[in-house]
Amino acid sequence: MDDSAPSRTGRLEALSPGQAIPWGGDRAAYVTPDLAAAFKAGDRLIVAEGALLHVPARDHAIAAGAVGRAAAAFARMGEVSDAAVAAFFEAFAARLEDDAVWAAIATANAADVESARARGRSTTRLAVSEAMRRDMVAGLRVWKDAEPPRGRVLETVRHAGWSVEQVVAPLGVVGFVFEGRPNVFADATGVIRSGNTVVFRIGSDALGTARAIVSEALDPALAEAGLPEGAAVLIDTPAHAGGWAMFADARLSLAVARGSGPAVAQLGAIARQAGTPVSLHGTGGAWLVAGEGADPDRLYAALFHSLDRKVCNTTNVVCVAASRADDLIPVVLDALEKAGQRRKGCKLHVAEADFARLPQAWRSARVTVVRAGGPVEEPLAEPIADADLGHEWEWEETPEVSLKVVADTAEAIALFNRLSPKLVATLISDDAAAQARFFEAIDAPFVGDGFTRWVDGQYALSRPELGLSNWENGRLFARGGVLAGDGVFTVRTRVRQADPHLDRAGHPTPPRGA
Repeated sequence: MDDSAPSRTGRLEALSPGQAIPWGGDRAAYVTPDLAAAFKAGDRLIVAEGALLHVPARDHAIAAGAVGRAAAAFARMGEVSDAAVAAFFEAFAARLEDDAVWAAIATANAADVESARARGRSTTRLAVSEAMRRDMVAGLRVWKDAEPPRGRVLETVRHAGWSVEQVVAPLGVVGFVFEGRPNVFADATGVIRSGNTVVFRIGSDALGTARAIVSEALDPALAEAGLPEGAAVLIDTPAHAGGWAMFADARLSLAVARGSGPAVAQLGAIARQAGTPVSLHGTGGAWLVAGEGADPDRLYAALFHSLDRKVCNTTNVVCVAASRADDLIPVVLDALEKAGQRRKGCKLHVAEADFARLPQAWRSARVTVVRAGGPVEEPLAEPIADADLGHEWEWEETPEVSLKVVADTAEAIALFNRLSPKLVATLISDDAAAQARFFEAIDAPFVGDGFTRWVDGQYALSRPELGLSNWENGRLFARGGVLAGDGVFTVRTRVRQADPHLDRAGHPTPPRGA
């Protein structure tokens, strides 16, 4: 080897405007002047599907330090008893029930909400409430009372003289990036029930609330229960770069992201490049299909109860079979209007070919729609191209759906499978055979026959969820669409050898000392 040969590796210490950065094997992204000027020695550059992401040294250090603390804590979790883990969840819940603690959290949250509203940001999921407080407490106590999964024997294979066990074991450090929903903060600690540790990065809108939850409730609960420091760690930076840096850290055993579709997809790309498995919870929006055998009253109830608030399982698209359009479209409009009466108005998007089916009053009326930036006057109903049926309406206070008249249920299924994010689908029909065909043909992890808002880990399965996964990028390997704390594990294999003389070739054990 020629020691005088120049090094083929080195550190990236500067960028030049127009510099080509290879990615994807045969493509390149180009450095902008702003990126070149901002990049300093010690910073990191991440390429995610062609996007050049700048991670300043400070944000990288914050993320690396948090992951390091969680990794050190995981190394000690094997010494922590299941009783101590249960004590942590009880202590966390009790702290949230304490009025003085909650007052501090609510004060921090009020400041977050005011700041977000001043910047024209959505606050519908940001604001804490007594209902959210109760749900957080209830979720934590679910994990306190849950059967400890660590050490559970999944299968035993018995042989003559020996047996093999498949045993549940913790996975490791779970990285979690989520939007400004403070209740998710408590849900995500569920991975500790399985013996894992967790690192959080919350959206900047809710960072003040998160800091208060950590200082007032989470950290005291960890200490009281005797869990290792670092078992749950907040990445304390408002910068997106903190989340990028965490997901690029190969010490993570699982990367979980939930929020907007593009942001979640980008985080998933970063984690996959680092070789880390991902669980992504981004684009949502449920589809409700009124089939040929739909009961009008059941359709009305299903749609009304699916529009109480905007989350990923809120009905986003309604398909009505053409043979029933005359009697069912008025039902859809009535349910949407009633849902708007308990909120602040309603908004309808209608497939272009079907716009004329609406009553004249709907086609000509205007309505005040509450957007993140404030109230806006818009048409009550607007035409939409079929290709845009997959668009998820992120409404604030004004329920918003798309309507499409289809030839039959088969066309609705084909549209869903082609255009939707493949999350939730429901068929309103009294025909059992049609329901069976729908279940087999629809490419969705969550399928129902009524309202769509049932899709929730705690509501449906009595387990607080870390998130819901769609099938937009394919079906999930070896798990369902609900990711919960007790679903984050690996499997170890242990042998118990009763016969000490086992030999693969059947050779006897020679006498000792012979």
